[in-house]
Amino acid sequence: MKKKCLKIGVIGAGGRGRLAYLAHKPEQGSELVAGADTNTKVLREFKEKFPEAFVSADYRELLDIKEIDAVFITTPDFLHEEHALAAIEAGKAVYLEKPMTITIDGCDRVLQKAKEKKVKLYVGHNMRHMAVILKMKQLIDSGIIGEVKAGWCRHFVAYGGDAYFKDWHAERSKTTGLLLQKAAHDIDVLHWLCRGYSKRVVAFGGLTLYDKIKDRHAPTERGDASFRMENWPPLTQKQLNPIIDVEDISMMLMELDNGVFCSYQQCHYTPDAWRNYTIIGTHGRIENFGDSPGNAVIKVWYQRTTYNHYGDIQYFIPPVSGSHGGADPSIVDEFLRFVRDDEPIRISPVEARNSVAAGYMATMSLRNNGKPMDIPDVPEEIVKYYDRFVEKK
Repeated sequence: MKKKCLKIGVIGAGGRGRLAYLAHKPEQGSELVAGADTNTKVLREFKEKFPEAFVSADYRELLDIKEIDAVFITTPDFLHEEHALAAIEAGKAVYLEKPMTITIDGCDRVLQKAKEKKVKLYVGHNMRHMAVILKMKQLIDSGIIGEVKAGWCRHFVAYGGDAYFKDWHAERSKTTGLLLQKAAHDIDVLHWLCRGYSKRVVAFGGLTLYDKIKDRHAPTERGDASFRMENWPPLTQKQLNPIIDVEDISMMLMELDNGVFCSYQQCHYTPDAWRNYTIIGTHGRIENFGDSPGNAVIKVWYQRTTYNHYGDIQYFIPPVSGSHGGADPSIVDEFLRFVRDDEPIRISPVEARNSVAAGYMATMSLRNNGKPMDIPDVPEEIVKYYDRFVEKK
């Protein structure tokens, strides 16, 4: 699709919806012209930012605007499927925030509908645009640690009590679980770095802390999910969501389709916040310490040794501008090039589906006493259809 100026709307204009602001570049051929949200305060702020834009509390009114070429869908996870299917039906190119949906069936319905309608579908896994992940990918692909055999990720979610247990994230009906919602990024990164997809998973975990807090806000109130340093230790948190039935600690094992084995651990009440990836190959090991540019280092070990804190090589990640370590501007630019200029993209929607599928089945395993769960395959014709949009490895 090539045109003078790409007209863009955003469904879910508050919170993560501000990502769409980065697409407003009239001088470069893209313009944010419409916003939809059920929160009147959000719409008022959007209108102040974009005085000429159309605003509505009903996303369907936005989709009825024929001039709109593409939409960002940044609504809560449980609305992704409904909004994506409606946008695809309306013929709009779609930027769909991760996770793609909260079920495997939901993902598959979105994939099928976009294929049928020949609508461009892009899923926002912005960690594939983070400098530390890109450097790890480059080093692994260079062969510095040999053939990859194992990978794992530890995710310390210090802000979990603030961000995930005071609003809809705390409810299974709206997320499936945090092993899907929060881990979708990390599962995708492990898949990407290890060049495979989970074919079998097993998981354990539980609700071990936040169920003990009895201070809850009313069902009619919106939880305050802002991060506050004074909300510590975790058991002193107040005004949690009235319904909490997701796990606050979880651990999963993954057998990938290429023989690589991976593990993932997530905890929502650690004092520090960071994620750590370790990838082991036939000739060495690579690991990141920190993931924020300017405050992250990647270490590589490829010689036999006793304890060596420094590694054999260190790669310091320099500072970059832009939110999420520069990943947000990068991923928005890629989406715009994909829609306007047919340029290839970094992640296939099928890959995004595979991260949801692993998290979903791991959650089912966790809730069934660690029963091993197989991941259902994507039909080959769907895989081939979406592969043609992805940059060649």
